[in-house]
Amino acid sequence: MSKLLRELFEWVNPLDVAKKLIELFGEPGLIWLDSDGSENGRWVILAADPIEHMTSHGIPNDPDASNPFELLRTIESGHWCGWLSYEAGAWLEPQASWKKDSMATMWMAKHDPIIRFDLHKHRLWLEGTPGKRFQDFSTILKELRSSITRSNTSLKKTNKFPGIKKDKWKWVTSTTRYAHSISAIKEYIEKGDIFQANLSTCCTTEKAPELLAIDLFQKLRTVCPAPFAGMMVANGEAKGEAVISTSPERFLRMSTNKTIETRPIKGTRPRHKNPEKDSALAAELISSTKDRAENIMIVDLLRNDLGKICQPGTIEVTQLVGLETYAQVHHLTSVIKGVLKTNATWVDLIEACWPGGSITGAPKIRACKRLYELEPIARGPYSGSFLHLDWNGEFDSNILIRSLLIEHSKLRIHAGCGIVADSNPTNEAEELYWKLMPLLEALI
Repeated sequence: MSKLLRELFEWVNPLDVAKKLIELFGEPGLIWLDSDGSENGRWVILAADPIEHMTSHGIPNDPDASNPFELLRTIESGHWCGWLSYEAGAWLEPQASWKKDSMATMWMAKHDPIIRFDLHKHRLWLEGTPGKRFQDFSTILKELRSSITRSNTSLKKTNKFPGIKKDKWKWVTSTTRYAHSISAIKEYIEKGDIFQANLSTCCTTEKAPELLAIDLFQKLRTVCPAPFAGMMVANGEAKGEAVISTSPERFLRMSTNKTIETRPIKGTRPRHKNPEKDSALAAELISSTKDRAENIMIVDLLRNDLGKICQPGTIEVTQLVGLETYAQVHHLTSVIKGVLKTNATWVDLIEACWPGGSITGAPKIRACKRLYELEPIARGPYSGSFLHLDWNGEFDSNILIRSLLIEHSKLRIHAGCGIVADSNPTNEAEELYWKLMPLLEALI
Protein backbone atom coordinates (compact mmCIF):
# COMPACT_ATOMS: atom_id res chain seq x y z
CA MET A 1 0.00 0.00 0.00
CA SER A 2 1.18 3.54 -0.78
CA LYS A 3 2.14 5.90 2.01
CA LEU A 4 -0.92 6.98 4.03
CA LEU A 5 -1.74 10.67 4.02
CA ARG A 6 -3.56 12.36 6.95
CA GLU A 7 -4.93 15.89 6.65
CA LEU A 8 -6.38 17.64 9.69
CA PHE A 9 -9.55 19.73 9.29
CA GLU A 10 -11.64 21.99 11.46
CA TRP A 11 -14.51 20.19 13.15
CA VAL A 12 -17.65 19.42 11.17
CA ASN A 13 -20.54 17.39 12.57
CA PRO A 14 -20.51 13.82 11.14
CA LEU A 15 -24.15 14.17 10.08
CA ASP A 16 -23.32 17.22 7.96
CA VAL A 17 -20.47 15.32 6.31
CA ALA A 18 -22.68 12.28 5.69
CA LYS A 19 -25.38 14.39 4.05
CA LYS A 20 -22.80 16.06 1.81
CA LEU A 21 -21.34 12.70 0.75
CA ILE A 22 -24.84 11.42 -0.08
CA GLU A 23 -25.57 14.57 -2.07
CA LEU A 24 -22.42 14.01 -4.15
CA PHE A 25 -22.21 10.21 -4.41
CA GLY A 26 -25.63 8.84 -3.40
CA GLU A 27 -26.29 6.44 -0.53
CA PRO A 28 -25.11 3.14 -2.06
CA GLY A 29 -21.59 2.40 -0.86
CA LEU A 30 -21.79 4.75 2.14
CA ILE A 31 -20.36 3.45 5.43
CA TRP A 32 -20.75 5.22 8.77
CA LEU A 33 -19.19 3.68 11.88
CA ASP A 34 -20.81 5.74 14.62
CA SER A 35 -20.14 6.14 18.35
CA ASP A 36 -21.61 7.82 21.40
CA GLY A 37 -18.59 9.68 22.82
CA SER A 38 -18.16 7.22 25.71
CA GLU A 39 -14.91 5.53 26.70
CA ASN A 40 -15.51 2.80 24.10
CA GLY A 41 -17.17 5.16 21.62
CA ARG A 42 -14.55 7.77 20.81
CA TRP A 43 -14.15 7.37 17.05
CA VAL A 44 -16.45 7.84 14.05
CA ILE A 45 -15.59 6.87 10.47
CA LEU A 46 -17.36 7.98 7.30
CA ALA A 47 -16.66 7.06 3.69
CA ALA A 48 -18.44 7.00 0.34
CA ASP A 49 -17.90 5.93 -3.26
CA PRO A 50 -15.98 2.68 -2.62
CA ILE A 51 -13.17 1.73 -4.98
CA GLU A 52 -13.85 -2.00 -4.56
CA HIS A 53 -16.51 -4.24 -3.05
CA MET A 54 -17.34 -7.89 -2.60
CA THR A 55 -20.63 -9.69 -1.93
CA SER A 56 -21.58 -13.19 -0.84
CA HIS A 57 -25.07 -14.68 -0.99
CA GLY A 58 -26.67 -17.91 0.13
CA ILE A 59 -25.61 -20.97 2.09
CA PRO A 60 -23.80 -24.19 1.05
CA ASN A 61 -25.44 -26.21 -1.72
CA ASP A 62 -27.18 -23.15 -3.18
CA PRO A 63 -26.25 -23.02 -6.88
CA ASP A 64 -24.95 -19.43 -6.82
CA ALA A 65 -23.68 -19.31 -3.23
CA SER A 66 -20.14 -18.23 -2.34
CA ASN A 67 -18.19 -18.80 0.87
CA PRO A 68 -17.87 -15.41 2.64
CA PHE A 69 -14.81 -16.48 4.63
CA GLU A 70 -12.91 -17.42 1.48
CA LEU A 71 -13.71 -13.98 0.06
CA LEU A 72 -12.57 -12.26 3.27
CA ARG A 73 -9.25 -14.08 3.00
CA THR A 74 -8.60 -12.40 -0.35
CA ILE A 75 -8.44 -8.98 1.34
CA GLU A 76 -4.80 -7.92 1.52
CA SER A 77 -4.66 -4.29 2.63
CA GLY A 78 -6.54 -1.01 2.71
CA HIS A 79 -9.58 0.19 4.63
CA TRP A 80 -12.56 -2.20 4.50
CA CYS A 81 -16.00 -2.14 6.13
CA GLY A 82 -19.17 -4.17 5.76
CA TRP A 83 -21.39 -6.77 7.38
CA LEU A 84 -21.39 -10.52 7.90
CA SER A 85 -24.73 -12.25 8.50
CA TYR A 86 -25.57 -14.79 11.18
CA GLU A 87 -26.11 -17.51 8.56
CA ALA A 88 -22.46 -17.28 7.52
CA GLY A 89 -22.19 -19.97 10.20
CA ALA A 90 -23.50 -22.42 7.60
CA TRP A 91 -20.07 -22.34 5.95
CA LEU A 92 -18.36 -23.30 9.21
CA GLU A 93 -20.88 -25.88 10.46
CA PRO A 94 -22.54 -27.25 7.28
CA GLN A 95 -23.85 -30.32 9.14
CA ALA A 96 -26.05 -28.09 11.28
CA SER A 97 -29.32 -26.68 9.93
CA TRP A 98 -29.46 -23.08 8.70
CA LYS A 99 -32.18 -21.00 7.08
CA LYS A 100 -31.43 -18.98 3.95
CA ASP A 101 -31.97 -15.22 4.10
CA SER A 102 -32.65 -13.07 1.04
CA MET A 103 -30.18 -10.35 2.07
CA ALA A 104 -26.47 -10.61 1.30
CA THR A 105 -24.62 -12.99 3.62
CA MET A 106 -21.62 -10.69 3.40
CA TRP A 107 -21.00 -7.26 1.89
CA MET A 108 -17.63 -5.55 2.22
CA ALA A 109 -16.34 -2.35 0.63
CA LYS A 110 -12.89 -0.77 0.31
CA HIS A 111 -12.78 3.01 0.63
CA ASP A 112 -9.94 5.40 -0.10
CA PRO A 113 -9.96 8.00 1.36
CA ILE A 114 -11.96 7.84 4.60
CA ILE A 115 -12.88 10.53 7.13
CA ARG A 116 -12.08 9.88 10.81
CA PHE A 117 -13.65 11.90 13.67
CA ASP A 118 -12.43 12.13 17.27
CA LEU A 119 -15.52 12.77 19.41
CA HIS A 120 -13.45 13.44 22.53
CA LYS A 121 -11.25 16.17 21.05
CA HIS A 122 -13.57 17.36 18.25
CA ARG A 123 -11.01 16.85 15.53
CA LEU A 124 -11.29 15.18 12.14
CA TRP A 125 -8.86 13.89 9.57
CA LEU A 126 -9.01 12.85 5.95
CA GLU A 127 -6.99 9.65 5.53
CA GLY A 128 -5.99 7.95 2.30
CA THR A 129 -3.34 7.27 -0.29
CA PRO A 130 -1.92 10.10 -2.43
CA GLY A 131 -3.76 10.97 -5.63
CA LYS A 132 -6.68 12.78 -7.20
CA ARG A 133 -9.32 11.14 -5.00
CA PHE A 134 -7.61 12.39 -1.86
CA GLN A 135 -7.45 15.91 -3.27
CA ASP A 136 -11.10 15.78 -4.36
CA PHE A 137 -12.29 14.73 -0.91
CA SER A 138 -10.05 17.37 0.68
CA THR A 139 -11.76 20.00 -1.45
CA ILE A 140 -15.18 18.65 -0.44
CA LEU A 141 -14.36 19.01 3.26
CA LYS A 142 -12.90 22.49 2.86
CA GLU A 143 -15.92 23.73 0.91
CA LEU A 144 -18.29 22.16 3.41
CA ARG A 145 -16.50 23.80 6.33
CA SER A 146 -16.59 27.16 4.52
CA SER A 147 -20.30 26.90 3.71
CA ILE A 148 -21.15 26.10 7.34
CA THR A 149 -18.99 28.97 8.57
CA ARG A 150 -20.64 31.43 6.16
CA SER A 151 -24.15 30.40 7.12
CA ASN A 152 -23.24 29.98 10.82
CA THR A 153 -25.36 26.81 10.93
CA SER A 154 -25.22 23.17 9.94
CA LEU A 155 -26.72 21.89 6.71
CA LYS A 156 -30.43 21.65 6.17
CA LYS A 157 -32.10 18.84 8.05
CA THR A 158 -32.74 15.49 6.46
CA ASN A 159 -36.00 14.92 4.61
CA LYS A 160 -39.19 15.42 6.59
CA PHE A 161 -39.57 12.09 8.36
CA PRO A 162 -42.97 10.56 7.51
CA GLY A 163 -42.96 8.44 10.66
CA ILE A 164 -43.85 4.78 11.08
CA LYS A 165 -46.68 4.15 13.50
CA LYS A 166 -46.26 1.20 15.82
CA ASP A 167 -49.39 -0.49 14.48
CA LYS A 168 -47.81 -0.61 11.01
CA TRP A 169 -45.30 -3.21 12.20
CA LYS A 170 -46.32 -6.82 11.59
CA TRP A 171 -44.99 -9.37 14.07
CA VAL A 172 -43.65 -12.58 12.58
CA THR A 173 -44.17 -14.46 15.86
CA SER A 174 -47.18 -13.98 18.13
CA THR A 175 -46.72 -13.57 21.88
CA THR A 176 -48.34 -16.96 22.37
CA ARG A 177 -45.98 -18.68 19.94
CA TYR A 178 -42.95 -16.93 21.47
CA ALA A 179 -43.99 -18.14 24.94
CA HIS A 180 -44.48 -21.67 23.56
CA SER A 181 -40.95 -21.57 22.09
CA ILE A 182 -39.55 -20.45 25.44
CA SER A 183 -41.23 -23.46 27.06
CA ALA A 184 -39.72 -25.72 24.39
CA ILE A 185 -36.22 -24.36 25.13
CA LYS A 186 -36.76 -24.89 28.86
CA GLU A 187 -37.66 -28.53 28.13
CA TYR A 188 -34.43 -28.94 26.14
CA ILE A 189 -32.52 -27.45 29.06
CA GLU A 190 -34.24 -29.75 31.55
CA LYS A 191 -33.24 -32.75 29.43
CA GLY A 192 -29.60 -31.57 29.31
CA ASP A 193 -29.69 -30.94 25.55
CA ILE A 194 -28.59 -27.30 25.97
CA PHE A 195 -27.91 -24.90 28.85
CA GLN A 196 -29.06 -21.64 27.29
CA ALA A 197 -30.44 -20.28 23.99
CA ASN A 198 -31.04 -16.78 22.71
CA LEU A 199 -34.50 -16.91 21.14
CA SER A 200 -35.29 -14.12 18.68
CA THR A 201 -38.27 -12.84 16.75
CA CYS A 202 -38.87 -9.90 14.45
CA CYS A 203 -41.37 -7.45 13.05
CA THR A 204 -41.60 -6.03 9.54
CA THR A 205 -43.17 -3.12 7.70
CA GLU A 206 -43.00 -1.34 4.36
CA LYS A 207 -40.62 1.58 3.78
CA ALA A 208 -41.91 4.75 2.14
CA PRO A 209 -40.10 5.22 -1.21
CA GLU A 210 -38.83 8.68 -0.27
CA LEU A 211 -37.36 7.49 3.03
CA LEU A 212 -33.55 7.23 2.96
CA ALA A 213 -31.40 5.05 5.18
CA ILE A 214 -29.82 8.16 6.68
CA ASP A 215 -33.27 9.44 7.72
CA LEU A 216 -33.86 6.23 9.67
CA PHE A 217 -30.37 6.20 11.15
CA GLN A 218 -30.56 9.80 12.30
CA LYS A 219 -33.79 9.06 14.18
CA LEU A 220 -32.34 5.96 15.84
CA ARG A 221 -28.94 7.40 16.77
CA THR A 222 -30.60 10.42 18.39
CA VAL A 223 -32.76 8.28 20.68
CA CYS A 224 -30.42 5.28 21.13
CA PRO A 225 -26.77 6.43 20.94
CA ALA A 226 -24.33 3.54 21.33
CA PRO A 227 -20.56 2.94 21.14
CA PHE A 228 -20.70 0.34 18.34
CA ALA A 229 -23.42 1.86 16.17
CA GLY A 230 -23.34 2.47 12.44
CA MET A 231 -24.89 2.35 9.01
CA MET A 232 -23.81 0.34 5.97
CA VAL A 233 -25.54 0.95 2.63
CA ALA A 234 -24.61 -1.70 0.09
CA ASN A 235 -23.82 -1.20 -3.58
CA GLY A 236 -23.19 -3.62 -6.44
CA GLU A 237 -25.03 -6.94 -6.24
CA ALA A 238 -26.52 -6.01 -2.85
CA LYS A 239 -27.73 -2.55 -3.90
CA GLY A 240 -31.01 -1.73 -2.18
CA GLU A 241 -29.90 -3.37 1.06
CA ALA A 242 -28.67 -1.58 4.19
CA VAL A 243 -28.03 -2.32 7.85
CA ILE A 244 -28.50 0.30 10.57
CA SER A 245 -27.34 -0.47 14.08
CA THR A 246 -27.37 1.12 17.53
CA SER A 247 -25.43 -1.75 19.07
CA PRO A 248 -23.79 -1.41 22.49
CA GLU A 249 -21.90 -4.69 22.10
CA ARG A 250 -18.40 -5.32 20.76
CA PHE A 251 -17.90 -8.78 19.30
CA LEU A 252 -14.18 -9.07 18.53
CA ARG A 253 -11.35 -6.56 18.39
CA MET A 254 -7.80 -7.34 17.31
CA SER A 255 -5.10 -4.71 17.94
CA THR A 256 -1.96 -4.42 15.85
CA ASN A 257 -0.05 -6.37 18.54
CA LYS A 258 -2.66 -9.20 18.18
CA THR A 259 -4.31 -8.53 21.54
CA ILE A 260 -7.94 -9.69 21.36
CA GLU A 261 -10.94 -8.29 23.23
CA THR A 262 -14.57 -9.38 23.32
CA ARG A 263 -17.34 -7.72 25.37
CA PRO A 264 -20.40 -10.04 25.63
CA ILE A 265 -23.66 -8.57 26.95
CA LYS A 266 -26.17 -10.65 28.88
CA GLY A 267 -28.72 -9.11 31.22
CA THR A 268 -30.97 -6.12 30.47
CA ARG A 269 -33.25 -3.71 32.33
CA PRO A 270 -34.98 -0.59 30.97
CA ARG A 271 -33.98 2.92 32.02
CA HIS A 272 -36.48 5.03 34.04
CA LYS A 273 -36.93 8.80 34.03
CA ASN A 274 -37.15 8.82 37.83
CA PRO A 275 -33.53 8.61 39.15
CA GLU A 276 -34.48 6.53 42.19
CA LYS A 277 -36.46 4.02 40.14
CA ASP A 278 -33.67 3.97 37.54
CA SER A 279 -31.11 3.12 40.25
CA ALA A 280 -33.44 0.44 41.62
CA LEU A 281 -33.67 -1.20 38.18
CA ALA A 282 -29.88 -1.18 37.88
CA ALA A 283 -29.52 -2.70 41.35
CA GLU A 284 -32.11 -5.35 40.50
CA LEU A 285 -30.11 -6.29 37.40
CA ILE A 286 -26.80 -6.53 39.26
CA SER A 287 -28.32 -8.76 41.93
CA SER A 288 -30.27 -11.00 39.53
CA THR A 289 -29.07 -14.59 39.87
CA LYS A 290 -30.60 -15.49 36.50
CA ASP A 291 -28.94 -12.66 34.58
CA ARG A 292 -25.55 -13.27 36.20
CA ALA A 293 -25.81 -16.97 35.36
CA GLU A 294 -26.60 -16.15 31.71
CA ASN A 295 -23.62 -13.83 31.48
CA ILE A 296 -21.17 -16.23 33.10
CA MET A 297 -22.27 -19.08 30.80
CA ILE A 298 -21.48 -16.93 27.76
CA VAL A 299 -18.14 -15.89 29.27
CA ASP A 300 -17.21 -19.57 29.54
CA LEU A 301 -18.34 -20.17 25.94
CA LEU A 302 -16.25 -17.27 24.61
CA ARG A 303 -13.21 -18.31 26.63
CA ASN A 304 -13.54 -21.68 24.91
CA ASP A 305 -13.87 -20.06 21.46
CA LEU A 306 -10.85 -17.84 22.05
CA GLY A 307 -8.93 -20.85 23.34
CA LYS A 308 -9.06 -22.30 19.81
CA ILE A 309 -7.23 -19.34 18.31
CA CYS A 310 -5.29 -17.59 21.11
CA GLN A 311 -1.88 -18.39 22.56
CA PRO A 312 -2.11 -20.73 25.59
CA GLY A 313 -2.14 -18.96 28.93
CA THR A 314 -3.10 -15.53 27.52
CA ILE A 315 -6.88 -15.59 28.00
CA GLU A 316 -8.15 -13.61 30.99
CA VAL A 317 -11.47 -12.18 32.14
CA THR A 318 -10.75 -8.54 32.97
CA GLN A 319 -14.37 -7.66 33.83
CA LEU A 320 -16.95 -10.16 35.03
CA VAL A 321 -20.62 -9.15 34.99
CA GLY A 322 -20.11 -5.39 35.17
CA LEU A 323 -22.96 -2.88 34.94
CA GLU A 324 -23.02 -0.59 31.88
CA THR A 325 -25.71 2.04 31.41
CA TYR A 326 -26.90 3.39 28.06
CA ALA A 327 -29.55 5.86 26.96
CA GLN A 328 -32.40 3.35 26.99
CA VAL A 329 -31.21 0.31 28.97
CA HIS A 330 -28.89 -1.05 31.66
CA HIS A 331 -26.73 -4.02 30.66
CA LEU A 332 -24.44 -6.56 32.28
CA THR A 333 -21.19 -6.78 30.31
CA SER A 334 -18.10 -8.93 30.74
CA VAL A 335 -14.71 -8.41 29.08
CA ILE A 336 -12.42 -11.24 27.96
CA LYS A 337 -8.96 -10.71 26.49
CA GLY A 338 -6.29 -12.88 24.91
CA VAL A 339 -3.40 -12.85 22.43
CA LEU A 340 -3.89 -14.32 18.96
CA LYS A 341 -1.60 -17.14 17.82
CA THR A 342 1.39 -15.93 15.85
CA ASN A 343 0.31 -17.08 12.39
CA ALA A 344 -3.43 -16.58 12.86
CA THR A 345 -5.32 -13.79 11.05
CA TRP A 346 -8.41 -11.71 11.76
CA VAL A 347 -10.41 -14.05 9.50
CA ASP A 348 -9.21 -17.05 11.54
CA LEU A 349 -10.40 -15.19 14.64
CA ILE A 350 -13.89 -14.66 13.21
CA GLU A 351 -14.13 -18.29 12.11
CA ALA A 352 -13.14 -19.56 15.56
CA CYS A 353 -15.85 -17.51 17.29
CA TRP A 354 -18.68 -17.38 14.72
CA PRO A 355 -21.53 -16.88 15.35
CA GLY A 356 -21.27 -14.88 18.57
CA GLY A 357 -21.99 -16.73 21.79
CA SER A 358 -24.15 -14.02 23.33
CA ILE A 359 -26.75 -14.30 20.57
CA THR A 360 -26.79 -18.10 20.19
CA GLY A 361 -26.42 -20.07 23.42
CA ALA A 362 -24.51 -22.96 24.96
CA PRO A 363 -23.37 -25.37 23.72
CA LYS A 364 -23.28 -23.08 20.71
CA ILE A 365 -23.88 -25.35 17.73
CA ARG A 366 -26.52 -27.36 19.57
CA ALA A 367 -28.25 -24.10 20.50
CA CYS A 368 -28.11 -22.99 16.85
CA LYS A 369 -29.88 -26.20 15.87
CA ARG A 370 -32.68 -25.59 18.37
CA LEU A 371 -33.03 -21.96 17.26
CA TYR A 372 -33.32 -23.16 13.65
CA GLU A 373 -36.26 -25.31 14.72
CA LEU A 374 -38.02 -22.60 16.74
CA GLU A 375 -37.38 -19.34 14.88
CA PRO A 376 -39.71 -18.94 11.86
CA ILE A 377 -37.39 -16.98 9.55
CA ALA A 378 -33.68 -16.47 8.94
CA ARG A 379 -31.90 -13.79 10.97
CA GLY A 380 -29.83 -12.36 8.12
CA PRO A 381 -27.48 -9.57 9.29
CA TYR A 382 -29.25 -9.45 12.68
CA SER A 383 -26.93 -10.98 15.32
CA GLY A 384 -24.17 -10.99 12.71
CA SER A 385 -21.56 -8.23 12.77
CA PHE A 386 -20.29 -5.04 11.25
CA LEU A 387 -16.68 -5.75 10.24
CA HIS A 388 -14.01 -3.03 10.17
CA LEU A 389 -10.47 -3.61 8.94
CA ASP A 390 -8.32 -0.50 9.38
CA TRP A 391 -5.33 0.64 7.32
CA ASN A 392 -2.86 -0.76 9.88
CA GLY A 393 -4.47 -4.21 10.04
CA GLU A 394 -6.39 -3.53 13.25
CA PHE A 395 -9.78 -5.26 13.22
CA ASP A 396 -12.99 -4.48 15.10
CA SER A 397 -16.57 -5.76 15.00
CA ASN A 398 -19.86 -5.46 16.82
CA ILE A 399 -22.82 -7.74 17.44
CA LEU A 400 -25.72 -6.53 15.31
CA ILE A 401 -28.39 -6.15 17.97
CA ARG A 402 -30.71 -3.11 18.23
CA SER A 403 -30.53 -3.03 14.45
CA LEU A 404 -32.78 -2.20 11.51
CA LEU A 405 -32.49 -4.13 8.25
CA ILE A 406 -33.48 -2.55 4.94
CA GLU A 407 -34.16 -4.68 1.88
CA HIS A 408 -35.49 -2.47 -0.89
CA SER A 409 -39.00 -1.46 0.31
CA LYS A 410 -39.02 -3.74 3.36
CA LEU A 411 -37.91 -2.89 6.91
CA ARG A 412 -37.14 -5.51 9.54
CA ILE A 413 -36.25 -5.31 13.23
CA HIS A 414 -35.24 -8.37 15.27
CA ALA A 415 -34.75 -8.82 19.01
CA GLY A 416 -34.00 -11.77 21.25
CA CYS A 417 -33.81 -12.93 24.86
CA GLY A 418 -31.51 -15.40 26.58
CA ILE A 419 -33.49 -18.36 27.88
CA VAL A 420 -32.20 -20.42 30.83
CA ALA A 421 -33.72 -23.01 33.16
CA ASP A 422 -35.52 -20.51 35.40
CA SER A 423 -36.69 -18.16 32.64
CA ASN A 424 -40.25 -16.90 32.98
CA PRO A 425 -42.04 -16.56 29.60
CA THR A 426 -43.88 -13.42 30.71
CA ASN A 427 -40.69 -11.75 31.93
CA GLU A 428 -38.86 -12.67 28.72
CA ALA A 429 -41.65 -11.13 26.63
CA GLU A 430 -41.32 -7.95 28.72
CA GLU A 431 -37.55 -7.91 28.11
CA LEU A 432 -38.19 -8.20 24.39
CA TYR A 433 -40.45 -5.15 24.74
CA TRP A 434 -37.71 -3.13 26.51
CA LYS A 435 -35.29 -3.92 23.70
CA LEU A 436 -37.61 -3.24 20.75
CA MET A 437 -39.74 -0.33 21.93
CA PRO A 438 -37.01 2.37 21.92
CA LEU A 439 -36.33 1.57 18.26
CA LEU A 440 -39.98 1.43 17.21
CA GLU A 441 -40.85 4.59 19.15
CA ALA A 442 -37.87 6.44 17.67
CA LEU A 443 -39.31 5.85 14.20
CA ILE A 444 -42.81 7.20 14.94
